[in-house]
Amino acid sequence: MKDLTIILFERLGLLLVIAFVMTRTPGFKSMLYREFSWKMSIVHALVFGIFAVASTVNGIIITGESAISRDFVIYPVENNQMIVSSSLVAVVIAGLLGGPIVGLGAGLIAGGHLIFLGGIGSLANGLVNPLTGLLAGMTARFFSNERVISPFKALFIGVFPPVLQMQLLLIIHTDTGNMVEIVDRIGLPLVLSNSIAIAIFTAMIGIVLSEQENEAALASRKALTIAEEAMPYLKKDSPSEMAKGIAKLLYDRLELAAVSVTNHQEVLAHIGLGAEHHQPGEQVTRPLSLEAIETNKMKVAYNRTELQCKHEDCPLEAAIMIPIIGVNDFSGLITFYFRKAQHISPVELMMAQGLGQFISNQLNILTAEKLKTHIRDAELRNLQAQINPHFLFNTLQLIASLFRENPKTARRITLQLASYMRFNLRLVSRSLVELEKECEHVESYTSIIQERFAGRLQIDFIRPDDVTDIYIPPSTIQPLVENCIQHGLKDVADNGRVEILIRRLERTVHIAVRDNGCGFPESILDLVSHIPLSDIKNGGTGIYNVNKRLISLLGESAKLDIRNLPEGGSEVLFSIPEQIQMERQAVT
Repeated sequence: MKDLTIILFERLGLLLVIAFVMTRTPGFKSMLYREFSWKMSIVHALVFGIFAVASTVNGIIITGESAISRDFVIYPVENNQMIVSSSLVAVVIAGLLGGPIVGLGAGLIAGGHLIFLGGIGSLANGLVNPLTGLLAGMTARFFSNERVISPFKALFIGVFPPVLQMQLLLIIHTDTGNMVEIVDRIGLPLVLSNSIAIAIFTAMIGIVLSEQENEAALASRKALTIAEEAMPYLKKDSPSEMAKGIAKLLYDRLELAAVSVTNHQEVLAHIGLGAEHHQPGEQVTRPLSLEAIETNKMKVAYNRTELQCKHEDCPLEAAIMIPIIGVNDFSGLITFYFRKAQHISPVELMMAQGLGQFISNQLNILTAEKLKTHIRDAELRNLQAQINPHFLFNTLQLIASLFRENPKTARRITLQLASYMRFNLRLVSRSLVELEKECEHVESYTSIIQERFAGRLQIDFIRPDDVTDIYIPPSTIQPLVENCIQHGLKDVADNGRVEILIRRLERTVHIAVRDNGCGFPESILDLVSHIPLSDIKNGGTGIYNVNKRLISLLGESAKLDIRNLPEGGSEVLFSIPEQIQMERQAVT
């Protein structure tokens, strides 16, 4: 028994080396992440079946006289000989990783091979393999939430297949007189060797998975660092300068054979090997590049045929083509070139994909920042002439939903939207508008909003009958009302209330907008109208713009006064002295 145990562990060492090589194959990752497909299941069943056959070939032969043959088991054995192997190790691993289908498939291959070789207990040895694969696959479902079964659990699971094998030997081969002695002789060595080998294999898989995750983390970190370093180049207005900077940065940091940057028509920059014929201005004609541009998906060329370079002596053999997606769909294509296809490892692919995402995100952020800068620098009346696309989209959806249920209301909302848009389109020609017109604008907006939030929001508009001689910057009250709805009442599901109050007191017009929402955070209450708090989602930018226009057009006395109400909610108010507004009227 001692000699048999030692020999089995010696043979297992060679098999574990083969298993270690298997874990480095590209197709092994899909099994680790349980990405099921019939094609991959068949492939994995064949691979583990062959691994089990190799374990049988690497097994040993014993006879009734306790003799042990150390030769490889290649040909069928004599009737008085028994094959002792570790084929169950491969079958159990196949079931634990691939599930019942892979385990059963690998077991059928291993079992059929054992029945073909013959010898004592061939039928029992042949049956135990597919049965073990099926049971191991079903057992794996109990650990479906675990990335990899722990070695301790695998050690415990590995005890049962050899025990099942011994039981089948005793049940099926009752005609063999010395079967009890054989089982007594091989039982413990098989239990020890199989269970330990399965535990080592699962530990090996855990290490491989950890390595993959570490490589992915390092690739992501490096991609993020490069994306941050690319910011100065991405900010350049010239596409050519931006492309040259990005290409040089990637070429220096990633040590590639070459890097090129193109738009959807031509090469903007190429640095590295092949620069003498991959020149700026060259038209993008390669099918794989055009496919990457059209589908916005990363493409990989693994040979010269796929790369289709027109230059016969081009030193570049493979490439990764990474589309860069901006806010206006396609923005560019970055291509990593390699001397050999073997240089494209999973790390390079992860790096390329991560860089594409990071740079696309950076471009989107920069585009948004540039847009905000242009808006802030534009004239204030042009700034307020912009129609909120979300408001317009939601209103059109509301009208569409009302057409069948309530055509009359749909018509009314359509007219209110037309009035609202007409007012916005006229803002470009006026610095000040009559308060009456401003009130009509607010009423159009509130009518639409109240229909959208019917039963949940009440808006009260209290104003004097005659406000025709009062002038105000256009679109001043509506942003304050919108701020109440979007920010003040964002967490109020029912009984939301907004009050707009206009009063004339002693040659001064007082305008207040109140809500019963959450109010302003105390940390920004004193700052919200003085600086654009664009990084704090509490309406800071909109209120700041309104305050800036009031001060610019009507003077310091018209600035906003913001406070939180004791009973909850907030109030934004300002005053327009009639003398000031009449002076401004003459300028309008």
